[in-house]
Amino acid sequence: MKKKIFLIAVLCLCMLGLAACSKTDPTTVDYNGYSYDDLKTNCQGTVQTLASMTDEDKQYYLENSTEIIANLITRWEDAVEEYGSFVDFGDFEITKSGKTLTAAQTLHMEDRDVILTYVYTYYSMELEDITIDGVYSVGEKMSTALMNTLMGMGTVFVVLIFIAFLISRFKYISQLENWFRNRKTKNEQAVTETVAEEPAADEEEIDETDDLALVAVITAALAASLETSPDKLIVRSIRRKSTNRW
Repeated sequence: MKKKIFLIAVLCLCMLGLAACSKTDPTTVDYNGYSYDDLKTNCQGTVQTLASMTDEDKQYYLENSTEIIANLITRWEDAVEEYGSFVDFGDFEITKSGKTLTAAQTLHMEDRDVILTYVYTYYSMELEDITIDGVYSVGEKMSTALMNTLMGMGTVFVVLIFIAFLISRFKYISQLENWFRNRKTKNEQAVTETVAEEPAADEEEIDETDDLALVAVITAALAASLETSPDKLIVRSIRRKSTNRW
């Protein structure tokens, strides 16, 4: 009986020890050379600097600072435009996950809270990035996700309808090809007929020339029989005599 009581007491002490370890005060932890207050002061000092910057200061840092700082200034301007001006500081939280340490400072803006997060490589405490994100409720996140899903599905359906429309138009391609082919054939036939008609025109000119020569011969014969000059004769008409004796 005494052994059982002793074992129960030992288990309780172990559980209490584990609970005490899991509830370590983050303000007393050494973060690889940085204290809780150091990281908090760094975040809050950054916000105060950003809030007091003039347009000339922002332009200078955008052109002469590192990529991380330039991106931070751009994100800050976007946050102020979307959520309003900075009002006050909120909660500060430090989280270590694997090789990454994050220091997150909540900021109260005019229209919505945002979180400014410093992301460090823990073992070297090298700054990897500084992000600014709006704080949204679960309902707002679900609503945004639903809208994105509907927009994605709508885009897919529109593309599918357009593809189906294109496929349904394929049957007209062969009809267009036949129409152009028939038009080309008709044009070729018209050109052939035009070329074939040109000799007939030449024959008419030849016939007209023969008639004029015949008139000249007849005029000369009449002038000879009348013993006069052909220039004094005027031929008004010549008619062919029918050879039909009936």
